[in-house]
Amino acid sequence: MTEAHDTAPIGLIAGGGQFPLLFAEAARAQGRKVVAIAHVNETATELEELADVTVWVKLGQLGKIISFFQREKVREAVFAGTITKTRIFHDILPDFKGLTLWGKIDRRQDDAILRAVAATLEEEGIRVLASTCYLDHLFFPQGVLTRRKPSADQMDDIRFGWTIAREVGRLDIGQCVVVRGRSVLAVEAIEGTDATIRRGGTLAGSGAVVVKLKKPNQDFRFDLPATGVTTIETLAAVKGAVLAVEAGQSLMFDREAMVTAADRAGLVVVGLSENGQGELTY
Repeated sequence: MTEAHDTAPIGLIAGGGQFPLLFAEAARAQGRKVVAIAHVNETATELEELADVTVWVKLGQLGKIISFFQREKVREAVFAGTITKTRIFHDILPDFKGLTLWGKIDRRQDDAILRAVAATLEEEGIRVLASTCYLDHLFFPQGVLTRRKPSADQMDDIRFGWTIAREVGRLDIGQCVVVRGRSVLAVEAIEGTDATIRRGGTLAGSGAVVVKLKKPNQDFRFDLPATGVTTIETLAAVKGAVLAVEAGQSLMFDREAMVTAADRAGLVVVGLSENGQGELTY
């Protein structure tokens, strides 16, 4: 994992959720000046209080981002937080730099878009670091986190879903699947994890098993899988049963609150790893 320099300002390209806020706090605790790009209709306004300087942009304003970072002497930056992916169809206002890059991207999926943006930043002298460079403690732990453990049938579903999710990730479609009885009920695409859980859980009726993994060629600079209290609330609302996540390869927010909510709903939350023989352990 790439380490950040100790004293120079660090750029933060922020999406939604709490991840950008946590990053800003952690970076400043390490003595870094945080220079933040906040996205209109996505980023929490609290970021302005946590960052040293903030500018607001619309999705696609890549030239504005680069100019701002260069003016603030930023040579390292991270991506943190979510962007509602459907915004690319109705809420994008690219500047010339953004429009030029967009025209060059032939596969407009997560990794392809983010890699292209990162490559452009690096051409301008702004190195893109792993978003977890100050937040290793947020990685999802291995083991059963709840009072309830997965049953034998649920482990069968986890293994089945793991194989499907890995293949879906290889195609850069999504990171999450919902299964029950070794049947695929929903595959995550542009709608995101919570919508996928609602769709698959509704089809299951009850007992849905959610499996969420990193993509096989996951770039740790952006778009790591993430779960939190909302994930649990969504799964509980559709009477789901299990959340299985790849340990050490995804992010977990508000662990204590998340586990408490899962126990209250009678859910299983488990972090698993895959060995060289393809066997899952927790």
